[in-house]
Amino acid sequence: MSRLKGFISQLFAPASSLDASSDEALLARYREGDGAAFEILYARHRQGLYRFLLGLSGRAELAEEVYQETWLSLIRSGSQPQGRATFRTWLYQIARNRLIDHWRKHGVHQPLHDSYDEQAHALADETADPEQLLSLSRDSQRLDAALQALPADQREVFLLRAYSDLDLPQIATLTETPLETVKSRLRYAQQKLRRLLAEEVLT
Repeated sequence: MSRLKGFISQLFAPASSLDASSDEALLARYREGDGAAFEILYARHRQGLYRFLLGLSGRAELAEEVYQETWLSLIRSGSQPQGRATFRTWLYQIARNRLIDHWRKHGVHQPLHDSYDEQAHALADETADPEQLLSLSRDSQRLDAALQALPADQREVFLLRAYSDLDLPQIATLTETPLETVKSRLRYAQQKLRRLLAEEVLT
C-alpha cells in the first residue's frame, strides 16, 4: 500500500469546512485540484471498502492489492459518477470490477455468478441487521470462516450492506441484480450467519 500512502501524504492540508461536504462535492473539489478533499473522501471510505474486499476475496493480500488499485484508479481517472449513481456506489463498483478482473486474469471461476434457488421459501429473523450479526462473533477468525461459508453472491450482498452503507436498491444497481433477488440473498446470508455464529456461542 506504499504507493497509495505516499500519494496521500502529499495531500494532507487543513480540511476546514470540507468535512461537512457530500462525497460528490468532495470529488468535484478534488478534480479541481483540492488535495484536502481527497483526504476526507479516503478517510470516510477506506475502512468499509477494505473490509468489503477482504470479506469477498477471503485473502488479505488480494484484498490489499485490489483496494490499492481501486483508489489509484480513482486518482488517475478524471471521471465522475454517472447518472444517479452516488460516489459510494461508484467507488464500490470500481472495487468490485477490479476484483472480478483479477479473478478473470488468473483463471479463477467467477464466484459471484454461482447459481442456487433464489426462490426457496425460508423464514428469516428480520430484526438482526448485518452490523448486529457481525458483533455476535467473539473472534475475527471465526467470523471470517462464517463469512467464507456463505455462497459468494450472498456474501457480497451482506458485506455491501454491512460495510458500504448502501441501501438495497443501490446494491441491486451496483450488482446488476433484481431487487427481490438482493433481498433474498441478504435474508439467506443473515440466516446462515446467525446459525453459524449461534453454533460458535454454544461451543
